[in-house]
Amino acid sequence: MTDLAPTDCAPPGDGGRPGRTTGPTPRRAASALLAYAGTRLLGLVVLAVWGAFADKSPHQLLAARWDALWYTRIAEEGYGYALRLPDGSVHSDLAFFPLLPALERVISAIAPLTAADAGLLVSWVTSLLAAWGIFAIGDLLHGRRVGLTLAALWGVLPVGIVQSMAYSESLFTALAAWGVYAALTRRWLWAGLLAALAGLTRPVGAAVVAAVWVAAAVELLPGGRWRRAGGMDRGLLAGVVLAPLGWLGYVTWVAFRTGSVTGYFDVQNGWGNGFDGGLAFARFIGGLLTGPPFVDGLGLLLGVGALLWLYARCVRQRQPLPLLAYGGAVLALALTAKGYFGSKPRLLLPAFPLLLPAAVALARLRPGRAALVLGSVGLVSALYGAFWLHGSGPP
Repeated sequence: MTDLAPTDCAPPGDGGRPGRTTGPTPRRAASALLAYAGTRLLGLVVLAVWGAFADKSPHQLLAARWDALWYTRIAEEGYGYALRLPDGSVHSDLAFFPLLPALERVISAIAPLTAADAGLLVSWVTSLLAAWGIFAIGDLLHGRRVGLTLAALWGVLPVGIVQSMAYSESLFTALAAWGVYAALTRRWLWAGLLAALAGLTRPVGAAVVAAVWVAAAVELLPGGRWRRAGGMDRGLLAGVVLAPLGWLGYVTWVAFRTGSVTGYFDVQNGWGNGFDGGLAFARFIGGLLTGPPFVDGLGLLLGVGALLWLYARCVRQRQPLPLLAYGGAVLALALTAKGYFGSKPRLLLPAFPLLLPAAVALARLRPGRAALVLGSVGLVSALYGAFWLHGSGPP
């Protein structure tokens, strides 16, 4: 089978359920995109109203604070900036992967936009592409209504306002969703290319590589389509080789730039980031549980438990193995990161497969009830997003 085969087959690892015979065309996804756009528009309107009362610029909150400033600096000046803090730690811009600032630089060069506004444009456009890709996966597995609900749920997440910021989450989720979709439908070259681009966007691009490789492994196992065909699928091999090149390429470049094989990981350590198997996060929760008020620690512990329960539901739902690999990798990387504990909800934004069990349940409701639930959650999300950005916001 070639990498451009039609989607008239079951996704790998789904137990042989028949797949759709029509692709995720814009017309088919129109309702999902309108529902998603409505959630984001509501979030922006609430943010603007809140900003008017708080005398703060919504534009600055979305495009010129926190990580957005680092991306803009890279777009305008290239890499090479580092900030040394009083405690001796060094925050280097090498911690930020290059695809978003590269797009900001190109767009600001050809359009009358600043790099920061170009970042907003990228985020807003790719958030729609992400919602489309998320719809496509839900539609492929369970039908159009579940796809619509899944896209809307992604839009009403508590920190969904980040999807409208000049951050890399929307760009990454778009690449990840379509990369996983391509792997599920055996479009191997597209899967490998999108995984490589995701690997140039965020460190968690490794999760998309895992999805592509697991999908390929399913093909290569006894009984897999590649084995049954009795021949070599060059598209599959090309996708497998392409998938890790973005992530590996950037990490290798940082190694040469810093003169150390572990250069990228050293940069992350300078920021207080990295991975320790979740020990620092566990100590953080333990500290909250043992000190007043312990309710914060209890809430955080319940939140982690809910995430693990959702992933267990995904397994019981028999999601395709590539989707489980992707969702599990995003969840594991977010929970085992040792720094910036307040940013974990933002790091989990690309973990849309965890929403699939809820989307299936909501899609069983009458349309009016489902719309009422999603609308209510969307309003709460919009209010929380405005409150969050006017407070501590994403680190």
